[in-house]
Amino acid sequence: MSKADPASQKKERNKSIRWVVTIFIITIVISAIISLLSEEIMAASSMAVAFVILLVIVMIGIVFDIIGVAVTSAEEKPFNAMAARKVPGARQAITLLHNAERVSSICNDVIGDICGVVSGSASATIAVQILQNFEFSWPRIVSLVMSALVAGFTVGGKAVGKTFAINSSTQIVHFVGKVIYFFQSLPKLVNKKKNKR
Repeated sequence: MSKADPASQKKERNKSIRWVVTIFIITIVISAIISLLSEEIMAASSMAVAFVILLVIVMIGIVFDIIGVAVTSAEEKPFNAMAARKVPGARQAITLLHNAERVSSICNDVIGDICGVVSGSASATIAVQILQNFEFSWPRIVSLVMSALVAGFTVGGKAVGKTFAINSSTQIVHFVGKVIYFFQSLPKLVNKKKNKR
């Protein structure tokens, strides 16, 4: 049994290190930007709008968790058949499946964790708003209830989402592939419209 080429092992190791460093930097930058924006918007918003923003942040985390699970669960065979028929989004779906580990890492870990952190700070902002408008004999109960609600919705939503992602992995991955295909085709469509004028 031949040993693996040391040069190729080193190349793979360096590739993995670069990926980890890249993800680390991206996570810090995106987390900082989203946290800052959400805090500024929520501080200037009414309580109802703040609740809607919090719900949207939680939903984004759940949706990307569904995508991450679907990509690791889906099989490539149906997409090869679609790609042969030139179905829009099929080739993009195959690319997602070939990079399933990284896609899952971005969706589940990076975006999922960022949404978790941001939803936590958002719930704290709402708790402050509630305390400013209402009096409570035990103020800490407000932040505890908000944290519990956010955790409950996030964990419950992801649990339901995982079952849906596994059962409908092909449809979900194809949908994401079609979204990527649309954005990739957008510059061509814009150029065609410009040329027609």
